[in-house]
Amino acid sequence: MRNEENITRFIPGVEDISPKTNKDIYFLFFNDELLVKCKDSRSIIPTVIDLEDLELINVQYIGSIDNLKCFCGEIPKDAIIPQGLYLSTLKSLTHKLSEDMFWIGGRAIQIVNWNNENKYCGRCGTLTQNFDGERSKKCPKCGLSNYPRICPAIIVAVVKECKLLLAHNNQFPKDLYSVVSGFLEVGETFEDCVVREVREETGILVKNIEYFGNQPWPFPNSLMIGFTAEYASGEIKVDGKEIGSAGWYSSTEMPLAPDSISLAKELIDWFTKNH
Repeated sequence: MRNEENITRFIPGVEDISPKTNKDIYFLFFNDELLVKCKDSRSIIPTVIDLEDLELINVQYIGSIDNLKCFCGEIPKDAIIPQGLYLSTLKSLTHKLSEDMFWIGGRAIQIVNWNNENKYCGRCGTLTQNFDGERSKKCPKCGLSNYPRICPAIIVAVVKECKLLLAHNNQFPKDLYSVVSGFLEVGETFEDCVVREVREETGILVKNIEYFGNQPWPFPNSLMIGFTAEYASGEIKVDGKEIGSAGWYSSTEMPLAPDSISLAKELIDWFTKNH
């Protein structure tokens, strides 16, 4: 199961009621790249001191960690990056940022993108307004409220006779395999989605579906709900479009698999530990 210790240190918030300090940290983005500071081969989130003379736009308070206030925002395209800072995609910082900062960064990029994508009402086109006290935008003309979008998705470790089902998605890097995953459809339960996604991607049926854990995943705005399941029937048959290949693997013959803090790796580690 996922370790929540680091995440629970973060206290989310919408309204900043205390004075700003020079220790406040800023998750600033440009074209989905995060501005970070390099220190001893690690990446850290800059404080306001590191950002002197840098213009900040669309700044929003997102919460605090260890009494340090956290803000998210953007830098303009013509900004001159201060010496010692650089831009990098959040995904490439998986092993460079501390785990707690990575997850706060995931929250930050979703809030930044939500703010940019919902400046106008989707029903009548009127300029929206931030709603006090909560993370939402409201149309002053027709009253439509809009909240940050969260897309639930399942991810499942399917086991057959001490072997794990792994598949290569054609969007993955070459030779990388992972467990089956997919987004929920309208009217589905999570268990329905597990059955459908495994059948669609590999052609097999599963049984004994059990909840494993969950994880926010900001690529782009998912909530991953993990399960384990057992093989029921069928032969592997991939569509060749989304999934290029799939197979059963024992813990001693695993192909290249995700190496990150993702729920996919946690499921694979669970399998290798228990089988």
